[in-house]
Amino acid sequence: MAVTVKVLIPPKQAENVQTAQYTATAVRAIIDKFTVTNTSVGNVAISVNLVRATTVAGADNLIIDTRTVAPDETYTCPELIGHVLESGDFISTLASAATSLTIRCSGREVS
Repeated sequence: MAVTVKVLIPPKQAENVQTAQYTATAVRAIIDKFTVTNTSVGNVAISVNLVRATTVAGADNLIIDTRTVAPDETYTCPELIGHVLESGDFISTLASAATSLTIRCSGREVS
């Protein structure tokens, strides 16, 4: 069994449409850190789903529900730490405004 520490989602602006950000492909992934930084001048909300393979983002896999991030705040998403994604599972996000929230996620892939 090989364990690889890696950036699961490189730093990027979260979209204002539901978007798959990372898919565990032929590995089991463990989330170790997930940050959201508001780079805008107004409050912006983030929602994060941990979605099982062959399903879609919805209320049944919503982990963070419209968490407001204040201007210049970095939120460390403790709700996500330690969650495991099986092969085919994915992380999906939705921001209330585009080009306002920078996200980054790191963790481990086990193969």
